[in-house]
Amino acid sequence: MESILKKMRVEVNSNLYLKEPFSSDLGSLIVSEGTQMIQDMGIEIFTFKKLAQQIGSTEAAIYRYFENKHMLLLYLSAWYWAWMEHNLVFATSNIKDPYVRLGVAVQLMVYGPSCLENEYLDPKLLRKLVVNESIKGYLTKSVDAEHESGIFAQVYRFGERISSIIREINPSYEFPKTLVSTVMESSLLQSFNSLHLPGMTDAGHEGTERFQFFHQLVLKAISNA
Repeated sequence: MESILKKMRVEVNSNLYLKEPFSSDLGSLIVSEGTQMIQDMGIEIFTFKKLAQQIGSTEAAIYRYFENKHMLLLYLSAWYWAWMEHNLVFATSNIKDPYVRLGVAVQLMVYGPSCLENEYLDPKLLRKLVVNESIKGYLTKSVDAEHESGIFAQVYRFGERISSIIREINPSYEFPKTLVSTVMESSLLQSFNSLHLPGMTDAGHEGTERFQFFHQLVLKAISNA
């Protein structure tokens, strides 16, 4: 599985970019160095001017690939969720028991991808960026138009796969999408809190406490319906 995923380039909505980044060495460099710089300094301080200086190019060249830094952040977030979907599909492909598949899904949501190598983007770095920065890409006035353009398709698809497992376990449960999106968002926030605001969580960055909390939360919700 890992050898297949390592060489896989995930597909994201084409509305996220002006030119496919991995179609050229410059585009690949923009994405890889941009990921590192956004994680290091935050999206607020990051600029295309700083990225151009880092990679020895021009701002104009970067703007041929992405409309602005906001779209680059959304592109990276979409790439992460598409990667997570591939991880989920491969990790559960031979598991018949839906409860076991649900446990795998919760573990992925809580701790991030299980396959941590890819030739195009570093999943470990992407995970850090999503924990620290991704919410800044969603809470904007442009989110409705972006939703209409389909650029959140990857996160929807990942969530829908997990929702389908919940419906398989309990077809009468009324809120599978709400439950899954709550765990997706809250698990990222709790991971952030464990690193930066430890007084806001009972679970440390290491250990199994966060998985136990969210796993129990999901199982109790769908079993008490």
